[in-house]
Amino acid sequence: MSERVFLHTDRLTLRPLRAGDFDGYAAYYTGPRAAYVGGPISRSDAFSRFCAMIGHWQMRGFGRLAICRKEDDSRAFGHAGLMQLDDHRLPELTWTLWEAEAEGQGYAREAARAVRDHAFQQLGLETVSAVVHRENAASARIAEHIGGTRDAALPTRFADEVAFRFDRARILEGAPA
Repeated sequence: MSERVFLHTDRLTLRPLRAGDFDGYAAYYTGPRAAYVGGPISRSDAFSRFCAMIGHWQMRGFGRLAICRKEDDSRAFGHAGLMQLDDHRLPELTWTLWEAEAEGQGYAREAARAVRDHAFQQLGLETVSAVVHRENAASARIAEHIGGTRDAALPTRFADEVAFRFDRARILEGAPA
């Protein structure tokens, strides 16, 4: 694995996932809130996906991080980061809040912006994407708010998804973010 990545914002710490984060992740993924990301799924399938997120770092040198409040990084309430399941696709910016109580407070937007900036500034990526379920208006607003533009030319895995493009040069040269 590459160096252990920790990202910090005014309110959040994004840190490597830990075994102790699994119960929160599983509660999310086995419940109805996971409808836009292929859920709900069984606890054993959630375990496989959780392990895949951790292993993604070994394969790509980047991946997803646990979202924690800055004052307590021992308790994750979501994850955000990059994934790239196919060599022929752009790295994909992802964000998910596991707890309904965390919604509406700007945490997902703050975490996604931190990951986007890390991708451009530390990883040196030129372009990343985000793929959002068509009915997930909140995530679409986040993508647009942090500088994503809809791009129908980018591939998605499923027909009910829309893709956003984030270009380093455009965003770092002062486009709204």
